[in-house]
Amino acid sequence: MIIKTARKRRQAVLAGLCALGLAVSLSGCGGDSSSDQPTGGQAEFSFLGMPENTTVGSVLSTVAAGPCASTVADYPLKSSSQPQASYDQQLQLLAGQNALPSLIFAANTPSLAIELHDGGYLVDIDQALAEVGAAGAILPAAESVLRSLYGGDLFTLPAEFNIEGIWYNKQILADHGIGLPATWDELTAANQKLADAGVQPFSVAGSGGDGWNVTRLVGNYIFRSLGADALSQVADGKAKLTDPGYVAAAEAVSAWGQAGYFGPAPTAVDYATAMNTFLTGQAAFYYMGSWALASFNDPAQNQIGADNIGFLSFPNVSGGKGSADQVPANAGMPLALSTAGYGDGAKAWLSCLAQNYGTVALRDMGQITGFRVNDPVADLPALTTEVQDIIANAPSSVLWFEALFSAQATTTAQTNGGLLAEGSISGAEFMDAVQADLG
Repeated sequence: MIIKTARKRRQAVLAGLCALGLAVSLSGCGGDSSSDQPTGGQAEFSFLGMPENTTVGSVLSTVAAGPCASTVADYPLKSSSQPQASYDQQLQLLAGQNALPSLIFAANTPSLAIELHDGGYLVDIDQALAEVGAAGAILPAAESVLRSLYGGDLFTLPAEFNIEGIWYNKQILADHGIGLPATWDELTAANQKLADAGVQPFSVAGSGGDGWNVTRLVGNYIFRSLGADALSQVADGKAKLTDPGYVAAAEAVSAWGQAGYFGPAPTAVDYATAMNTFLTGQAAFYYMGSWALASFNDPAQNQIGADNIGFLSFPNVSGGKGSADQVPANAGMPLALSTAGYGDGAKAWLSCLAQNYGTVALRDMGQITGFRVNDPVADLPALTTEVQDIIANAPSSVLWFEALFSAQATTTAQTNGGLLAEGSISGAEFMDAVQADLG
């Protein structure tokens, strides 16, 4: 049974605001709001965050009181927040009033961020960094993700950056004489060997919307087999998920489900349970992002030991156009600078953030960002250092399966991920359902 979902949330919000007579449409409910952007900036440096994310605000405060104190003394930080559920609506309202704060979370929806940038509301970050002498402050892998996410332009800052891949239990693989798989076929063979020995190969979550970690496997197979631009081709209407090469990826994951590689009942497993399954030694592999380092480095959660966990890049698909060097990644909630608030103060802040944000976030919050870490941070956990090195050396990256999809297609994919992991729907059925939402 394919699970379908509701649509048009953003359209309804925008239509409702226009109906109230608020000039929030970026092309205008009537008129152009980008033609009278102020150029002088603000005496303060205003930041609009979200109460659900406290890390960015904490880093900004620490930077302002520490390494950037003298640089930004004349431009005090003024923070406010808007709940994530209504954040995009607030951005539209403020843009219509030409009152966006100096620094903002770009938007929940990438398409809205693109619309804001195209309307002249957001600063071009690559040009701005060059102007303040901070070109190269963003790591190549992070820049690759941001440009891919936003249609090739760079107008956001990677305050968070996560790589994704397959984490594995070193002891389980050693006990069963399994080396690190370099291809999908080798990984499939390893799964079968483990299953034959009574060991669950993969821990996954497939309950409700938690099926995204299953769809990540589909997306990465597509990138490895068809190339890094394969899902951009779908977003641009040049290919469809129902084309044979795309269906093959979903069928490969469904075949794993039919073979029982994801355990007996993936649709009954939520995120927390899947994490616990891996950290208690009940599964050999676990696809997850590096945000899980907090759990991996926590002895109260991790019963197999941090030293017993390794990281495996998603393997190549034999004969495929992609490469394991293309690291699956995401930038969390990127930041953007508004043109309305971009004056001398914002330039001073940008210069100092480019130099210090990555170091402060890692040192004080244990968070890896897409900024270069210019000052060494001592006593990092080994896994954190390993991930940091992978990010620093990755030449490029790829997005996730739903990154360029509509909200409806995203939810349809993720709520059906568990069914795919059970093998109860075919890859063709899965792709049919998602493509139907893409049009």
